[in-house]
Order: sequence, then C-alpha cells, then structure tokens
Amino acid sequence: MDSKSTSYETAINVSKTESTKQKTCTAAPAAATIVATTKAIPHNQKGGWRRGVAIFDFILRLFALVTVLAAATTMGTTDETLPLFTQFFQFQASYDDLPAFSYFVVATAIASAYLVLSLPFSIVCIVRPHIVGAKLLLLILDTVMVAFTTAGAAAAAAIVYLAHNGNSTTQWLAICQQFGDFCQRVSGAVVASFIAAFIFILLVVFSAVALRRH
Repeated sequence: MDSKSTSYETAINVSKTESTKQKTCTAAPAAATIVATTKAIPHNQKGGWRRGVAIFDFILRLFALVTVLAAATTMGTTDETLPLFTQFFQFQASYDDLPAFSYFVVATAIASAYLVLSLPFSIVCIVRPHIVGAKLLLLILDTVMVAFTTAGAAAAAAIVYLAHNGNSTTQWLAICQQFGDFCQRVSGAVVASFIAAFIFILLVVFSAVALRRH
C-alpha cells in the first residue's frame, strides 16, 4: 500500500513539473512579443513626427512662394506718371530707375524659382521622412535664400524710407506726396518680402530641428 502511494505522488510531481515547463516556454515568446511591441511604438511615433514636420515644411514653402511672388510682381509692375504736364514734359517714377529696386526684383524672382524647384524635394521628405540628404540640401539653400531675400528687402526698404521722408542733409526730397500710388506699391512689396524672409527663417529652424532628431 505504501509503495503504490509513493509512486502515485511521484507521478503527480512529474506532471506538475512538466506543466510548469510548458507554461514557462509559452510565456517566453509572449514576453519577447511584448518587448518587441514596446520598442516599435517610439519608432513609429518618431516617424510620424518627422512626417508632420515635413508636411508643415511643405505648407510653409507654399506660403513663402505666394508672398515672394506677390513681392516680385508688385515691384516689377510699379510705374507711375504724373498727369500734370504734356507728353513732352512728364515726371515718371519706375522701379528700374533705382538699382535697389532692380536688385529687389531679381532677388525675389530667384527666390520664387527656388521655392518652385524645392517643392518636389519637400514632397520626397513627406513620403520618406527618414531621408537626410534632401533635408540637408534644403537647409543649406534655405539659409542662402534667407540672406538673399533679407538683403533685397533691406535695400528696398531704405529707398522706400527716403521716398516717404526724404533727407534734408543730402537734399533728397520726399516724393510720396506726388507719387502716392508708386510708394504704396513698393511699400507693399517690401512688406511681402520681409514676410517671405521670415518664413525662410522658420524653414531653416524646422529643418535644423528635424535633422537634429535623426
């Protein structure tokens, strides 16, 4: 009787040991799956963050394109003639009479062309948010455009200031009282160019942050 009970207890212990091993083996893949899932979540969130920054970059480029095109076309079509004299003796004000305004038109036209060409690269950054080469190229060229548009806007702003206020020391007369429409148009173009330069600065900041997070 004792020998039978002993063998029975041994069988129970063996079965418990086997069931414990099976549970351990089953739990191991589950734990590995949990760890793998935990690691994948931050990676997906980081990719989504990069794609969001790339989409915002594309939207900013569209806004910059609109403003810089408005600045270029407004300045490039500015021309006013005073209707006070005959056709043989007239006062006329045009943007190409001043080198600063001519440079402004050239700078904003180049910035417009660059923004159009940069849109495909921005789309590539949206489709492939982990790409580095295109983002680095856009960062470098955006920095160049910041200097380019700011220089053009600053040069034109100085002439606009003189047109509004004049300079008694150098005998520069304020012409905006006579050429009111001319001054309004060139002032609007300068404001639009400064807005474009500010958007370029935002593009540089966001591109630098996106590259920093890689």
